[in-house]
Amino acid sequence: MSLPVSFEFFPPKTPEGADKLRAVRRQLYARAPQFCSVTYGAGGSTQEGTFATVRAIIEEGVDAASHFSCIGATKAGVRQQLAELKAMGVKRLVALRGDLPSGYGLGGEFQYASDLVAFIRQETGRDFHIEVAAYPEMHPQARSPEADLQAFATKVRAGADSAITQYFFNADAYSRFVDDARRLGVEIPIVPGIMPITGSSQLMRFSDACGAEIPRWIRLRLQGFGDDTASIRAFGQDVVGRLCEQLVRAGAPGLHFYTMNQSAATLALCERIGC
Repeated sequence: MSLPVSFEFFPPKTPEGADKLRAVRRQLYARAPQFCSVTYGAGGSTQEGTFATVRAIIEEGVDAASHFSCIGATKAGVRQQLAELKAMGVKRLVALRGDLPSGYGLGGEFQYASDLVAFIRQETGRDFHIEVAAYPEMHPQARSPEADLQAFATKVRAGADSAITQYFFNADAYSRFVDDARRLGVEIPIVPGIMPITGSSQLMRFSDACGAEIPRWIRLRLQGFGDDTASIRAFGQDVVGRLCEQLVRAGAPGLHFYTMNQSAATLALCERIGC
């Protein structure tokens, strides 16, 4: 089976981190990713590092997608950044509202990701392939699943080409979300986001922050392993590997891996499902 895959990285903070990420990317490029995305800090706080990492990926001959958030942004500033990315050779963006830095008011000229998508289309036409986020288990700040689904459809109508989901561990949540989106007339590819399980405390912390549900049985098993890293990783490979297999059978158009700047777990999952 040959399924498109893509990988997400975050910008390293040190020269040592940059060297390590370069080695990780080389290992993952063996899976011929469709593209690699690079995250953006709250309020655009990592913009310089994000753009530098995107530039490095392009120079390595791989398509790079820059995360692009609009919280606190002005139209003039976004226009300038779009020009910079286009000059770098970027052809794909992940358009997000973005997280608020602590103690930061909403501000800026964009309220929602759909506003950003519409502005990018207005300014650049079809110069960029625009990815947007999707939340099979509901965005943590949404009023209801229905409101969240409508917000997703609004982003698509504003000009999104495809979507990447928040990670999840329940394949039924993804299938239901896709079915509900299709009923609203959303036809773009909705690619599931995959989080390899390599540790317990970090996964719990991330999931609580972003609203991703860890099923109780998985949470209890992870807690039961304590500090036994080898058992956690073996268990994680089995759980996430089975999830990927379910998603492939359900017709997922690709898989997007949240690598956490590591290669081993993602490579093992790709090997298992043959992509």
